[in-house]
Amino acid sequence: MLRQTLKGTGVALVTPFTSKEDIDFDALGKVIEFVMEGGVDYVVTLGTTGETPTLSKEEKLSLVNYTYEKIKGRIPVVVGIGGNNTRELIKDMEKFPLEKATAVLSASPHYSRPSQEGLILHYKALAEASPKPLILYNVPSRTGRNVNASTVIKLANEVENIAGIKEAVGDMGQCIQILRDRPGHFLVVSGDDNLALPQLACGMDGVISVAANSFPKKFSEMVNFCLKGDFKNAKAINDGLIDGYELLFAENNPAGVKAALAALGLIKNYLRLPLVPLSEKLDLKLKAYLNK
Repeated sequence: MLRQTLKGTGVALVTPFTSKEDIDFDALGKVIEFVMEGGVDYVVTLGTTGETPTLSKEEKLSLVNYTYEKIKGRIPVVVGIGGNNTRELIKDMEKFPLEKATAVLSASPHYSRPSQEGLILHYKALAEASPKPLILYNVPSRTGRNVNASTVIKLANEVENIAGIKEAVGDMGQCIQILRDRPGHFLVVSGDDNLALPQLACGMDGVISVAANSFPKKFSEMVNFCLKGDFKNAKAINDGLIDGYELLFAENNPAGVKAALAALGLIKNYLRLPLVPLSEKLDLKLKAYLNK
């Protein structure tokens, strides 16, 4: 059951680039080893933190295959396949190398702002095409449309291959409603690092984290304490990470986490337009936080 397989800390991997904006696979390998040594439970490749809107289809395929090769089955791999062209996504489900994937994470359609009925039909079509369990990804701050709690529960109950949700709505009321009404098999993980502790306290199964790229050990420890019900120790760790969350997301994602990884010596601090590196002032604040 996916609720057990993907329990704990998942990390939405960055895509490191060289100065020529080619994918830096050596640096990606270093990040993967770093987060695994830090205790994360699984990785997500081709998430939006990986700058997927700027990647070609060939680059995406290379990233998926490299991630499998580097991890060698040591922890689960979730592959991101999302967008606002349902027909093209169905083709991707058929063409992407998903044999070694544990699940597919699919962000709701951006820009199109479909109705709730449109979202239901979109996800039903993807679930039918997907050879792996489908995890919904609700992030209305990026997509422009919330996937309502009632829509999530309808899909969870009616579509066998829809097995969970990464919930980044930022609304605790909606999260609590989903946790109350979900069927027993349905995975619910946080997509908001700064809200992860209270969401885990309410019953979420884990987190798909950005911050775990750069603070994998501390973040994983915090999540594990939460899952054991030890919120005193979890809070002590989380209190020290709050400023880090703020700095990572102050300008854009993944500029913050790439700056942190560059400061740690794991990658070079390059992004593809329209994203740019952190401003000098914020970069200095982030380095001071990391040194502390």
